[in-house]
Amino acid sequence: MPPTHREALLAELAAIVGVPHLLIRPEDKVAHETDWRRHYPGCALAVVRPKNTDEVARVVKACAAAGATLVPQGGNTGLVGGSTPDASGTELVLSLTRMNAVRRVDALDNSMTLEAGCTVLAAQAAATEATRLFPLSLASEGSATIGGVLSTNAGGEQVLRYGNTRDLTLGLEVVLADGRIWNGLSALRKDNTGYDLKQLFIGAEGTLGVVTAATFKLFAQPRQVVTAWAALPSAQAAVELLARLTASVGERVTAFELIGRVVLSQVLAHGTPGMRDPLGGDYPWAVLFDVSEASANMDPTPAVEATLAEAIDDGVVLDCTIAASGQQAHELWALREHVPEAQRLHGPSIKHDISVPVSAIPRFIDLAGARLEQRMPGIQVCCFGHVGDGNLHYNQSKPASMSDADFLAEAEVVHKVVHAVTAEFQGSISAEHGIGRLKQSAFMATKAPVAVELMERIKDALDPDRLFNPGRLLPQPRPAPVSKT
Repeated sequence: MPPTHREALLAELAAIVGVPHLLIRPEDKVAHETDWRRHYPGCALAVVRPKNTDEVARVVKACAAAGATLVPQGGNTGLVGGSTPDASGTELVLSLTRMNAVRRVDALDNSMTLEAGCTVLAAQAAATEATRLFPLSLASEGSATIGGVLSTNAGGEQVLRYGNTRDLTLGLEVVLADGRIWNGLSALRKDNTGYDLKQLFIGAEGTLGVVTAATFKLFAQPRQVVTAWAALPSAQAAVELLARLTASVGERVTAFELIGRVVLSQVLAHGTPGMRDPLGGDYPWAVLFDVSEASANMDPTPAVEATLAEAIDDGVVLDCTIAASGQQAHELWALREHVPEAQRLHGPSIKHDISVPVSAIPRFIDLAGARLEQRMPGIQVCCFGHVGDGNLHYNQSKPASMSDADFLAEAEVVHKVVHAVTAEFQGSISAEHGIGRLKQSAFMATKAPVAVELMERIKDALDPDRLFNPGRLLPQPRPAPVSKT
């Protein structure tokens, strides 16, 4: 873009959002120009901060006319390099954090409409004030925004009972690439009038349109929650315990988290003062789970206790503890929530966010671990995740004898091993973090060509000029068409 055109565009954007909300100085832009892990530093032409949907539409129209590309950004807590600008200095960051209103909460309809810049934590608080539950919960919920979790179809800790973001979403408001606004903020549970358009934008990582608001399902608040920590002899035992709990209490199993010994050791080594192993001993695996009940007249505790006792008798569980208070439950969950920070403090790690069928989890862990050990003796597998939906955060720390640099130099080899095993189980290389820039090569190598072609056609239909998030998720420039012969 010639300098005169650039200055004209910036002047037009300043007129739309106000001079204080067009960030041009390096010191003002810097917080928006690198990701949480600091793997993708970039340089934005400017950061634009609209206050409402109309301003977003006007910004998009101006950028489309000037041929300027936009990177939508929420809380900037993404893990795959999908919401920060590249180093070219030509991309505009479209920050939606000023659009943080709770537009509507309807307790009778069990629905809530939120703007894209509203944080997950604020959404939870608004639902609680209306005596309802907004069940999406994740470690970054204090800064992660509604637009961000929609863009990656985030999961979190309660997916087992309530589903991913996609399952919670009733309607969307979206600004399209030509600046038009699609108002699909319906709260209807049933609407069979053609294509379900909102599904195109959920999980699209900001490549098809700018989500400015969304309507979500709400649920009854749990009146009773049973939180337990169980020591297990194997990953297979975790799958078996989940099946037993589900048979005993049904959909009341809200969360069921697998934690490997290496992971727990890192948390205890780098955790806050007072963190301790809930059971002691040297067990290889643990699960942390919640069973919740919305009725004050039904206590799930006896059923959970009976299931755990039977599992201990059968050797499925080695030992267990049930939280006797809300504080004890908080302390148990603090161990799980500290895992990412503990891994960061421990040293470099190679990370994966994969999913396989629930029944295949133990075989995946065994096979992937064996192949990694064969390739890099002494490698430490840091495995934890959401057993109920098959999503494992299958990470690796370096062997004791290897330097940080040598370990990270092997990252692509490690990725290929893990992704190959994932493919053998017909799994996914990205369960809840998205593709962004980090996983694009693996995505293109593992996704069926016909699926990529269909995605390209959707991109061409909705964003033919590649205005939104170019080079994220789908490659830029567009790959050669798949041969029909």
